[in-house]
Amino acid sequence: MKTKLIALSAIAAAVSACATVPADDATSIKALAVMKASFAAKGQAKLDRLDQDSLQRTCSMYSGDNELPKDVASRIEKEQLATIKFPADGHLLGDWKAGEKIAQSGRGGQFSDDPAKPSGANCYACHQLTKQELSYGTIGPSLFNFAKVRGYGPDTQKYAWTKVYNSHALSACSTMPRFGHKGILTEGQIKDIVALLMDPKSPVNQ
Repeated sequence: MKTKLIALSAIAAAVSACATVPADDATSIKALAVMKASFAAKGQAKLDRLDQDSLQRTCSMYSGDNELPKDVASRIEKEQLATIKFPADGHLLGDWKAGEKIAQSGRGGQFSDDPAKPSGANCYACHQLTKQELSYGTIGPSLFNFAKVRGYGPDTQKYAWTKVYNSHALSACSTMPRFGHKGILTEGQIKDIVALLMDPKSPVNQ
């Protein structure tokens, strides 16, 4: 089942990646037109998913061998940092057990998914989180022993929250989804994911 979820996630990522083609490249514009002609809107999966926002357009300009200039990266991170919203109650940690379920789930966003139900984060599609997990992606770095290595304090908690909420605030043109900024995960779900990374009892830190 997990393999199927990872495959679905990969398909979604591929479509998303195609939405980040350079806007001033004639071939890319034609390719995007072909994609829009090839995909039909169905349920919650609308064609507007192929449209870029300003961040994607900027990052697309510096894809491939076109290196992202330091001043542009700094500007992006500053702009995206301004989008971070921390919980009003000041608590960044939820339930790590609930966070593990969210990390395992790849549901949400597909035309066949119920939009009324919460989305998953599908963390294992890109990261290793626990030593027990036998199947995980390597697009992102291993998060095993995340807090055990970095520390359990408030600065690391804030870093983890920011990374999950909008990774571009810390790493311009990151491939990680903007889970909070784009409303993929709720505030409560992000708290649970951060707890999975930060709680000493979490399997991540064992």
